[in-house]
Amino acid sequence: MSTMGHLRADLVCGLGLLTRLPVGWLARDGLPYSMTRSIWCWPLIGGGLGAGAGLLYAGLRWLGIAALPAAGWSTGMLLLACGGLHEDGLADMADGCGGGRDKARKLEIMRDSRVGSYGVMAVVIALLVRVTALAAMPGHMAMTVMPVAGALARAAMTVVLWRLPPARTDGLASSMTRLPGYALAACMALAAGSAVVLLPLPRAALACGVSVMAAAVMCRFARQQIGGQTGDVLGATAVVTECAVLAALT
Repeated sequence: MSTMGHLRADLVCGLGLLTRLPVGWLARDGLPYSMTRSIWCWPLIGGGLGAGAGLLYAGLRWLGIAALPAAGWSTGMLLLACGGLHEDGLADMADGCGGGRDKARKLEIMRDSRVGSYGVMAVVIALLVRVTALAAMPGHMAMTVMPVAGALARAAMTVVLWRLPPARTDGLASSMTRLPGYALAACMALAAGSAVVLLPLPRAALACGVSVMAAAVMCRFARQQIGGQTGDVLGATAVVTECAVLAALT
């Protein structure tokens, strides 16, 4: 299989996992699909989504829309593009870790499709941080900060995958235990590279440092609470990291 075939397969996997965007135009029979290999493109996808949100925000501000409603519409576009995937993970993790007494009960609650009070509070706080942080930026700044936050948030997910064992024996995250070294290195390089290219060096270093800290905190918390990672932990990590980077860069 050619290099282009592998790249196409990885993009199909990454877009299909992280977004609700149509990928049929990229997919073909016989492509060498591998979810673990696709981690290299996760920062590209997150950065692209962030760029779209930043561009929408800047456009609305140029049209005279006030900062808060412009930030609300831009954040809503991100939720629509991702199908609320990461926010669902944040809500499930908050409910499980907030309401469960032991590991088994926490995992059971996290699997429940219903959202409890801890989950609602976590999602509301996350949306509040993102909307207000974005509203504190001028349009031209949002067009550079949002792609960086999106890229670093998806890279943080791979750090959790790399550092933690699966907390369950089933589920997609449990099958992604052996990450290819080259794919992991490319993921980190693309995420850090986006910060260096789009931001002044001190702010790029700040963004990268904050994302590393957020990933480390989520790794420690997930290990203590449920003994490893799940898909919900990955989604929660993306939201927490994005919130932390946006807050730091305002």
